[in-house]
Amino acid sequence: MPPSHATDRWTSARHGLPKAYGSTDLIVLGVGVMIGAGIFSLAGRQAATMAGPGVILSFMIAGITSLLVAFCFAELASAMPTSGSAYTFTYVIFGEVWAWIVGWALLLELLLAVATVARAWSLYAAQMLTDLGVSLSGPLTGMVGKEEGFDLFALFILVALTAVVALGARIGLRALWIIVIAKLLAVGAVIVIGATHFDQRNLAAIPVPATPATGDADTLHSPLLGIVFGQTGAFGWFGIFAASAAITFAYIGFDVVATAAEESEDAPRSIPKGIIRGLILTTVVYIAVALVMVGMTPYNKIDPSAPLANAFRQAGEGFMVHIINIGAVLGLTTVILVLLVGLTRVMFSMARDGLIPRSLSTINRSYHSPTRVTLLIGGLAILLAEFVPVLTLEPLVVIGALFVFVTVAGGVIRMRRTMPDLPRGFRTPLSPGVPIASIAACLWLMVNLQVVTWLYFIIWMSFGVLVYLMYGRRNSVLAGARPVAELPAVVPPDSGFRGRHRR
Repeated sequence: MPPSHATDRWTSARHGLPKAYGSTDLIVLGVGVMIGAGIFSLAGRQAATMAGPGVILSFMIAGITSLLVAFCFAELASAMPTSGSAYTFTYVIFGEVWAWIVGWALLLELLLAVATVARAWSLYAAQMLTDLGVSLSGPLTGMVGKEEGFDLFALFILVALTAVVALGARIGLRALWIIVIAKLLAVGAVIVIGATHFDQRNLAAIPVPATPATGDADTLHSPLLGIVFGQTGAFGWFGIFAASAAITFAYIGFDVVATAAEESEDAPRSIPKGIIRGLILTTVVYIAVALVMVGMTPYNKIDPSAPLANAFRQAGEGFMVHIINIGAVLGLTTVILVLLVGLTRVMFSMARDGLIPRSLSTINRSYHSPTRVTLLIGGLAILLAEFVPVLTLEPLVVIGALFVFVTVAGGVIRMRRTMPDLPRGFRTPLSPGVPIASIAACLWLMVNLQVVTWLYFIIWMSFGVLVYLMYGRRNSVLAGARPVAELPAVVPPDSGFRGRHRR
């Protein structure tokens, strides 16, 4: 499918998205989704259980891997500035079947992430109230801050943010700016005050790789790479790489920025800047917090359940616990908000192509937003969060994202060969070296995920193939269910829109 077909055919009032984001807004969008509560817990948890002080290297490895992939996303988004991100890129470059597979992986990544983060939001909100001395009595006691079962807080945040997204991008953007600024102030306080208690001797305590006793290794819950090489313990280089795979969850979200391309001003240039600058800022902040965490407390004395909070308590800075709780709640709020926006745009694009019901691609005339698909996504996220133990399925988000990253990197290589003259607002440096390195790094992180994660992922993707064969293939635009000629277009393919952005 030609790129102009993807970018120009859906600009009518019924199916087009209005402009809402400037270049700075896109950076805030990326920071909003990448910096969540994990910034206060992930480094400590991985240091205590998997990598020791080497967790700093783990963050660097995950950050560099994400940056390599971000370059690839930036090029494709600059060439095809339309809603749908990796799904649309794959549709143009590899065709409908592979696009469906990538879209299905995106649904796994983003929908499960929304439900998981909503559960985490409830846990942090309940802890924040407890630390502030607010007691929840009566029927509320067993209905908030739970890891499984019905949770009122998770329901509340999903209903509230689904409503915000349904009301339009501009309303959500205003809320996002306010919350992102507030949570960055909280993170800054953690870094500055934590640095005053930094002890470099804690970085020198290198743990000895741990190997489980014979017969104790759990094959399903061991890294795939560890099974191949016979190393299933924590710490050492295997521990550092295993932690990198888990930490990748923290960086997931820069790809969501690409889903806003259709709604962005000067998208061929602003989207690459938003993706790359947002990711670099996030990486620096994460590494700074990781340094503070392992510098404040020896890795073998870190409490994985609340690492930073307990570290500040031991340092005599008890008031920082409230800052951390507030920052975590604010951080998770923006993560859910941006994930909902991204998932809405992916499903919106799939509906426009007929792979899921086309009625979901209708734009609400009052709010200028795809309200139908937004409400559907909110409902699915609520069902997942309330009835599925999503906190145990976090690695599925990672493997889904890494699978998409591999496809996007491969798409850059193929597009350079098949569409060399296509105008781009950004070009991946040192291509094909960077895309190849991206693929290798993502595959390396994937094989460091647990065997059970791979099994669940294979089951999900197999189910997706069945859904495509039973519905998508028969109802897609390319199958002739709705001829493309019937679809109005405001911007004709030869209007010169792309030519103005040629480098």
